[in-house]
Amino acid sequence: MSRRRAHIAMVGIPAISHVLPSLEVIRELVSRGHRVTYANDPRVARVAERIRETGAELVPCHSTLPVDDNDWPDDPIAAMGCFLDDAVQALPQLRAAYDPDPADLYLYDIGAYAARALAEAQGRPLLQLSPTYVAWKGYEEEVAAQIWQLPGAAAYRARFADWLGSCGATTTDVDAFSGRPSRALALIPRAMQPQADRVDTGTVTFVGPCFGTRAARDAWTRPAGAERVLLVSLGSAYTRQPEFYRRCLRAFGDLPGWHVVLQIGRHTDPAELGEIPANVETHPWVPQLAILEQADAFVTHAGMGGSSEGLFTGVPMIAVPQAVDQFMNADRLVELGVARRLDTADATAEALRAALTELVDDPEVARRSRRLREEARAEGGTTRAADLVEAMLRQPAA
Repeated sequence: MSRRRAHIAMVGIPAISHVLPSLEVIRELVSRGHRVTYANDPRVARVAERIRETGAELVPCHSTLPVDDNDWPDDPIAAMGCFLDDAVQALPQLRAAYDPDPADLYLYDIGAYAARALAEAQGRPLLQLSPTYVAWKGYEEEVAAQIWQLPGAAAYRARFADWLGSCGATTTDVDAFSGRPSRALALIPRAMQPQADRVDTGTVTFVGPCFGTRAARDAWTRPAGAERVLLVSLGSAYTRQPEFYRRCLRAFGDLPGWHVVLQIGRHTDPAELGEIPANVETHPWVPQLAILEQADAFVTHAGMGGSSEGLFTGVPMIAVPQAVDQFMNADRLVELGVARRLDTADATAEALRAALTELVDDPEVARRSRRLREEARAEGGTTRAADLVEAMLRQPAA
């Protein structure tokens, strides 16, 4: 198939958990000869470095989201307000960058409201790349309606509507603008999607996790003599958990035949953990996917990224959810038959060790893990996602 070189713009937020899921799609589009720009906050070094590694051009766009210290409001309406505030201040930056140099197609993260406003103002096509589950038919009545009943929701909606009325967007209804997108790629295994049979497949395509060659590039070598490997990681946002890590050391330290990789994040001092058993290696950050490709079990916070990687590699999981969608994800993994859920308060050393033994000794867990691994890989991943992006470029303008 012949391709024309296009300008494709991705607009994201500076949270590594939102950047990583689509990064290989960006890399693939660059490799196909497209000019790809990526608007994000260059102050977040880990995010900026990853973007530049793909070959995309980083377009500076300051963000006010509290990703540096993870100091998100507990109140859900206040948390939603953070994204609205960020969009209001980000849009003028995006207009300054892209009005003189508009993209042929805008890709955007679910949290990047300003991207939709920009594309609509320019009359350009746009495509959402969702790193988590998407809304289904009935979502507005079953879930969103409850959110709009919370204290502060009316004021938030009024502020959102005022912005839509003045920002140049053509969609001025708050529910339509912030709800289901006109076109989206879901970068998760379909198995993780709630109410999957009620998702509008005319607007949403499940392409599964888009990892490309990430595991090969982020190499990790399994130690000689390690009969089994266990990865313990609470992702990137909820890692200030020294007591939980100490429980893991008591549970899995010196466990015969097991080598343990423990990711503790950048907010935990290794000195807080005490003596590290000989079979445990600790790091602030690890190449998670590369390790999971060689692992036998995974203790995870059940973020969508970690859950997807666990299914993609067929690794049984102990889910210890920390916040937001992780509780729903943990329950879904249990429903799929590939995980045990332990809430943090219940995740004692004894419970963790018992859960690990149950998982790895259960042949049904192994069978289901293999089946879900095959299904996730069959969804097409990076190549299919890039093909669908290019297909949008070939569609006539509306």
